[in-house]
Amino acid sequence: MQIDLRTVNIEPVRKTFDHLARRFGDKPASRYQEGSYDIQAAENLHYRPTWDPEQELYDPNLSRIRMKDWYDLKDPRQFYYSTYTLARSRQQENMEANFAFVEARGLQDMLPEDIKDKALNLLVPLRHAAWGANQNNTLVCGYGFGVVFTQPCMYHAMDNLGISQYLSRIGLLLGGTDALEQGKDTWMNDSNWQSLRRYVEDTMAIRDPFEVFVAQNVVLDGLLYPIVYERLVDNYLASQGGQAVAMLTQFMTNWFTESKKWTTGVLKVAAAESPENAQVLTEWVNHWSDRAVSALLPIVNSVLDERVDEMVSEELDAFRVRITKTGIAL
Repeated sequence: MQIDLRTVNIEPVRKTFDHLARRFGDKPASRYQEGSYDIQAAENLHYRPTWDPEQELYDPNLSRIRMKDWYDLKDPRQFYYSTYTLARSRQQENMEANFAFVEARGLQDMLPEDIKDKALNLLVPLRHAAWGANQNNTLVCGYGFGVVFTQPCMYHAMDNLGISQYLSRIGLLLGGTDALEQGKDTWMNDSNWQSLRRYVEDTMAIRDPFEVFVAQNVVLDGLLYPIVYERLVDNYLASQGGQAVAMLTQFMTNWFTESKKWTTGVLKVAAAESPENAQVLTEWVNHWSDRAVSALLPIVNSVLDERVDEMVSEELDAFRVRITKTGIAL
């Protein structure tokens, strides 16, 4: 008996899911496309919210921003759950190594007392601002529209929860549990912090998910992170003997560099969609950036003795240049 073996090419009937074929053509889709595109619940929602029967459960009309296709607001990082967790896992390993390095060598005990106090008074209260950012991004995820826009907002929420935990660990390492109690009291009662606290609490009352995105991720983060972590920690505190503090906040600096590519990209696409969108975004950025600068100035004043207005103005100018490049006239 003779057996002939031969190779048979089997052509699949479909190369991808129907909804992806309609958008991208009948070709194999990337994992990002499979986990992000055209999976927003938009039909057969069965009932309207009892707390607001004028809207749908998932309603694109909740925002003043209008998009023909909300899936245009894609994430340039192309984060879906797997790539996001892998990226953060690597960063977590680096941060654990940094904390271990500082603790093993007792670098926290070698900090000058005035620098340690400034680091605690600056960083520990910010864990409450990070928690507010967590809540705001959770709202955008819940009430925004289009998974490519809302999905990274949930990742952003979890990142801010992680940042809050890092700040708590810094407080415990440098000052013990008393530092956390003092940080909460500072956030609640210190006059230098009440404008920032008011900013955070006011953003938590906004119902337009895209305005929350602008006020929190574009404006507040866009000014707070370069001012606090780049200028105050990496430049000032590190130059005064606080290099260990800079090691313990490395994630925040790297995270902001990465995340602003996403927030800036979303802003650019939304502004290019229509003149009406660009006008609304201009209004929001101007309003919230004025408030953010006013909120951050007294905090910077509590750390620096000179060039405060000049430094904050430099960061505001850099922020405005970056935003103007998105097509928003400030």
